[in-house]
Amino acid sequence: MSIMDYRVPRTGANGAAAGKAPGADRPLHRLHEVRRLQGISRRTIARRLKTDVSQVKSQEDETADILLSTLYQWQDVLQVPVEELLVEAGDELSPPIMKRAQMVRLMKTALAILRRTQQPTIQRMAQTLVDQLVELMPELEGVGPWHAVGKRRTQDELGQAVHRRLCPDALADLMNDS
Repeated sequence: MSIMDYRVPRTGANGAAAGKAPGADRPLHRLHEVRRLQGISRRTIARRLKTDVSQVKSQEDETADILLSTLYQWQDVLQVPVEELLVEAGDELSPPIMKRAQMVRLMKTALAILRRTQQPTIQRMAQTLVDQLVELMPELEGVGPWHAVGKRRTQDELGQAVHRRLCPDALADLMNDS
């Protein structure tokens, strides 16, 4: 192929290529997998990247052709080596990164127990566990507990808004406005 035959994909403001990259059928990165293993929500990633959740979701698509600078921003947020975010054939996360993800999940669980229990003995045990985890891995200091807002619903489940009733006047106003 000559130089003239190759077209560089145009990129949008979000750092993702406007079209599919050559070989887009194969995974290019594993942002989604590493984010899930680290126990970080899309909302948290979006806040740290100063973008919105839909942008994070599109960048997480393993076939999305993102800019290298975007990959480095993700690396800073996830606190893993950038090579862990790239895909190689038959590659799994390295043992140290897998161990770190497990420690983060363990810390989140210990903090959730500490924050939710009312029993002093359980609080002392949970605090001891948190202190020991930080001693083993000081970077766990800034980790927060699991969210306490109940169970997350799947995309097929409906939220509480479905059960709320609207007065007939509100419905009439809505119909007149459209």
